[in-house]
Amino acid sequence: MLTTDISRPDVQALAARLTGEAYGPDDAGYDEHRVGFVASLDHRPAVLALPETAEDVREIVAFAREHGLRVAPQGTGHNAYSLTDLSRSVLLKTSRMRGVEIDAERKVARVEAGAWWIDVTAPASELGLAPLAGSSPDVGVVGYTLGGGVSWLARRYGLGCNHVVAIEVVTADGRLVRTDHVTEPDLFWALRGGGGNFGVVTAIELELFELAELYAGVLFFPVDRAQEVLKAWRDWVRTVPDEVTSIGRILNVPPIEEAPEMLRGRSFVTVEAAIVGDERFGAELIRPLRDLGPEVDLFGMMPPVGLSRLHMDPEGQVPATLSDTLMLTDDVDDAAIDAIAAVMAGPEPSPLVMYELRHVGGAAGRPGAGHGALDALAGEFLAFGVGIPMAPGMDAAIEAHLARIRQSLQAYSAGREYLNFREGETDVATFFDAGTLARLRAVRDRVDPGRMLQANHEL
Repeated sequence: MLTTDISRPDVQALAARLTGEAYGPDDAGYDEHRVGFVASLDHRPAVLALPETAEDVREIVAFAREHGLRVAPQGTGHNAYSLTDLSRSVLLKTSRMRGVEIDAERKVARVEAGAWWIDVTAPASELGLAPLAGSSPDVGVVGYTLGGGVSWLARRYGLGCNHVVAIEVVTADGRLVRTDHVTEPDLFWALRGGGGNFGVVTAIELELFELAELYAGVLFFPVDRAQEVLKAWRDWVRTVPDEVTSIGRILNVPPIEEAPEMLRGRSFVTVEAAIVGDERFGAELIRPLRDLGPEVDLFGMMPPVGLSRLHMDPEGQVPATLSDTLMLTDDVDDAAIDAIAAVMAGPEPSPLVMYELRHVGGAAGRPGAGHGALDALAGEFLAFGVGIPMAPGMDAAIEAHLARIRQSLQAYSAGREYLNFREGETDVATFFDAGTLARLRAVRDRVDPGRMLQANHEL
């Protein structure tokens, strides 16, 4: 690929071709728009482009090809730690493409590339429909879905990537393709779980599920009951039907104004769950955990949009995050929970904001005909921990606490990792089995032989 210097007139010429905007490093607006979810990430692309239409995306890809640049698509900037050097890349931010159209009769949503989950869940919920949405309202729909998509409904309905109807994508050679099971089926397969390695997605069509209400909420317990509650939760999830998707976690709420006053500066062990069913069904299922006597009980009936903030994820920019993840087998025993509690709720204060075990399996763990590159999750639990360095010097402490838990849980590893939870550069062989990885690379060799596309986790 020919590499040339990009001048300010070059960028201005690109901007003139767009409905949206383009910036170079010396332009006003460059610094404002290049920052995503994590404010401290200092990505400095050769060109920053903000398309507003699919045709804009085609123009940006053509410009990159003409000037020997790569293209790094980005919606919200979640999971962007793994992006490598962008000095010879166009950072293509889809944040202005947030249109959503819902076909209630077909139970399908067409979602533009920059849409957040709240853009879909709110209008769908009003129609008695639910998407397989992320656990935070401002997570981008496209990135989440391309990486797999583990929702609050995962055990009942499966992974989000396996309920995609069609994907509109601009390929490296500048074609705008609407791919599905019939048109470009190999590309459609690769995009569903293989990440952003195969083109710039401009829109995605997602299946919606008929669901007007469900039973969901959070139980808060004092953190000194962490081992007791998490072990009870672990035993409980082994008995529940696929209608239940839940999380057991230890939560250290920072003393910040954004946190609810009742939680601010305190630590808890929590159980969060979404139960597809009515109040009688849900209350009966949750009763063994409710009988433990939580300090706060927030369970009740809610529309699907109510799940958007159930997990209490931070919204808007965060200064920085450090995280770690493992996919675990069903063999999680008392020793594993003791190890998590020793770090998160021991005598030494933990710098981690939270550590969780997310119960998956169910439909998310079952392979199926017509599924994408991520056919099913290999494990029964997703472990995920995160720290936010609020002061200088916290990075090392956060990394040390995450490493201690990882070492303790390594024996329970399912041998695979989940792409959307892994931040930082990672060997992609940890995400896929050998046959899937070989097929993904063959698809990429065909659609992007020059490796123009720069994904968060590159094949």
